[in-house]
Amino acid sequence: MCFGVSYHWKCSFLKSYKAHDVRGSYGGDQRPQGVLIFIALRPFRCTGCPPAGGVGDNGIIVLNRPKALNSINLSMVQKIHSILKQWESSKKLVIIEGIDEKAFCAGGDVKALVLALNEPAGNLQGEEFFRTEYTLNHLIGTYKKPYIAIINGITMGGGVGLSIHGKYRIATEKTLFAMPETAIGLFPDVGATYFLSRLKGRLGIYLGLTGHRLKGVDVLLAGIATHFVPSEKLVDLKRDLFALREVDIERILNKYQQKLNHEFSLAPHMSQIENCFSAPTIEEIIKRLKKDNSDWAQKNIEILLKMSPSSLKITKKAIDEGKEKSLADCLKTEYRLACTALTRDGDFYEGVRALLVDKDQKPIWKPISLTDVTDEYVNKRFATLPAEKELQLCASKL
Repeated sequence: MCFGVSYHWKCSFLKSYKAHDVRGSYGGDQRPQGVLIFIALRPFRCTGCPPAGGVGDNGIIVLNRPKALNSINLSMVQKIHSILKQWESSKKLVIIEGIDEKAFCAGGDVKALVLALNEPAGNLQGEEFFRTEYTLNHLIGTYKKPYIAIINGITMGGGVGLSIHGKYRIATEKTLFAMPETAIGLFPDVGATYFLSRLKGRLGIYLGLTGHRLKGVDVLLAGIATHFVPSEKLVDLKRDLFALREVDIERILNKYQQKLNHEFSLAPHMSQIENCFSAPTIEEIIKRLKKDNSDWAQKNIEILLKMSPSSLKITKKAIDEGKEKSLADCLKTEYRLACTALTRDGDFYEGVRALLVDKDQKPIWKPISLTDVTDEYVNKRFATLPAEKELQLCASKL
C-alpha cells in the first residue's frame, strides 16, 4: 500500500488536503495504489462550487485500487486501522470513500487469500488477514468520532465491513450492495452476522443466503444506508461537512438527503421472504419456496441450490444466533468460522477457484448436498479455538 502527497482528484477538492504518509512522499504525477489518506486543513475552492468557510481538522481515507474495484488487502487494512486509531483523539470527523464512482470497495482480496493456501503456512496469512480485518470492523463500530462512509458504487463483502458499522452510511444512485459469500464457499462475515440479523423481518437471512443485490435507494430502504444523496451532490456535501465549525452532521446530511418517492424493490415479496426464510432449516426454506410455486420462489430455489451447501447452513446458524450477540461476539464467531475455512480441501478454496481463478463456474462442493451437511459438521465449525488463537477485541457494548 502506498500514499501520495500530490495526487490530484477529478476536481480541485483535494488541493486543500495534506496527504499523510508515514514513510515518505511521491512527487509529480505518480499515482500510488492502495489507500490515500488526506487531512483537511484549510478553506478551499472547488471547481464549480461556492467558496467554503473554515474546514477545521478532518480526515478523509480514499480507497485507491481502481483496477481491483478497491478490494482490500492486509496492508490496506493495517494502514486504515492505524490511521483511525491516530485520528480518534485528534480529528473532528472521518470520511472514507473510493477513488472513483465505479466502486467503493468490492470486498477483500479473497483470490490472494486462496492462492496463499498453496504455499507453506498459507493459512496463517489468511488468519492474519481476517484477524486484522475484523479488528478494524470492530474499531469502526465503536469509533468515538463521526465516521462517514460514502458507499458510491460497488459495495460488497469487505467493503460492507468498512461502512456498515459506521454511524453514517451514504448511498447514491450508483450504490450496488451485496453479501455474495455463499457463492464462494464462505459466509457473510465482517460483522454481517450482526447487522443482517437486525434488518427488518427475515430480510437479513434472505440477503445473506442468496447474495441478492440491492441498488441505489433500495440500500437505504433496506436499512443498510442511513442516507441517500445523489452522486452529483457528493462534492458539495463533503465541502459543507468539512466547513463545519462544530459537528452538526445530521443537519448537513438532512440538507442533502433526497426526498424519496420510491417503493422498496423487494416490497412485493416481503411476505414471501418472511414466510419462507423464517423456516428453521435450509431444507425447510426450500420446501416452502417450492410450495409457494411462484416465479420468484423458483428463481430463489435455483439460486440456493447453486450455493455451497455447508455455507448455507453455517450462514443461517450464524445469522440466527447473531441477533442475540454483540458485534464483538459476532466477529469472534466469524473468526472461528473463517479460520476453519482456510483449507485447500474446503469449499472456500473451491469456490474461489471456480469463480475467480479458473473461472469455470463449476465448483464441486464438499459436502455435495444439504443432506450431507450434518449438524455435527456445522457445530464443529463453530467450536472455540485454542485460547491463544481466539480473536481478541476490546470490551464494548456493541
